[in-house]
Amino acid sequence: MVKIGIAGASGYTGLELIRLLAGHPEAELTVLTSETFQGQNIAEVFPSLNGVVDLKLRPLDDSITQDCSVLFLALPHIAAMDKLPVYLQSDCKTIDLSADYRLKDPKEYSDWYSVTHTHPDLLEQAVYGLPELHRKAIQTARFIANPGCYPTSVILALAPLLKTGWVDLSSIISDSKSGVSGAGRKPSLSTHYVEVNEGISPYGLASHRHTPEMEQELSALAGKPVRLTFSPHLVPMTRGMLSTVYINLNKPISDEKLVEHYRSFYKDEYFVRVLNPGKFASSQHVRSSNFCDIGLKVDSRNQRLIITSALDNLIKGASGQAIQNMNIMLGLDEKMGLTAPAIFP
Repeated sequence: MVKIGIAGASGYTGLELIRLLAGHPEAELTVLTSETFQGQNIAEVFPSLNGVVDLKLRPLDDSITQDCSVLFLALPHIAAMDKLPVYLQSDCKTIDLSADYRLKDPKEYSDWYSVTHTHPDLLEQAVYGLPELHRKAIQTARFIANPGCYPTSVILALAPLLKTGWVDLSSIISDSKSGVSGAGRKPSLSTHYVEVNEGISPYGLASHRHTPEMEQELSALAGKPVRLTFSPHLVPMTRGMLSTVYINLNKPISDEKLVEHYRSFYKDEYFVRVLNPGKFASSQHVRSSNFCDIGLKVDSRNQRLIITSALDNLIKGASGQAIQNMNIMLGLDEKMGLTAPAIFP
């Protein structure tokens, strides 16, 4: 059994890690941390874990790697930055769910997160943990920078197109919508029930921090700089994410040919499901699962491709993908602990 530690276990991504790993045949939860609820049993914080997990929450310290061989950092952005170098001194494999090591350029990090990166030397060592694109590097990685939820949905939507010459890479627009859990568990006015319910609101227009992450990965795939317009929205649902991506076509192409191409590109990827022509991705069909659904439609009148990409922001967009990365790092079946279908309705 693999001994597992989770730092930040009392947040939403921490809870999903616990829930999924509690049913993982090769995982043993050995240490959970929380600054807010330290000393309490995790089942007191999350009654859904009663009779399932019996561990007390402890404060996060430098000795945590003595009690686990895989450590998940489910911490807020910036909080993990100075922790990770300490943990890398041990043999513990580390998977960071924050954005602290996703960007390769420390200046980009400083520009978008308004703080100087204190360990820029480690940025190039971090493996960006999108298995469908970086599986080989993940297999031998010491630590993983787990992707953001929005970038996972957008990058998977566009990846098969970037070297085809079929599309104009200067024309990408992503209109993306996320459930409120994407903002984390800490309460704020912007995620208060009364403020969010029965409405839909754009936020972070032309300034969302996930933008450089998407552009970094898309540029690497294309072999040249790629930029996009990214418009995120908050919708009044607990979880789920839908990105509708628009890109201009360089030549006419059929829905059927695009579906065939996408299915060929993702033919070995269990967690990416390319839908039949005329079918489009929907958040409720991936809720609480590790799947990403992709649907395609050509707008022939405007020579434009519309791509729909849906995932659960807490699973394939965070904790499920982190466990997928762990499985790959450990040489386990990549699907282990992650094969449950969506909860619907």
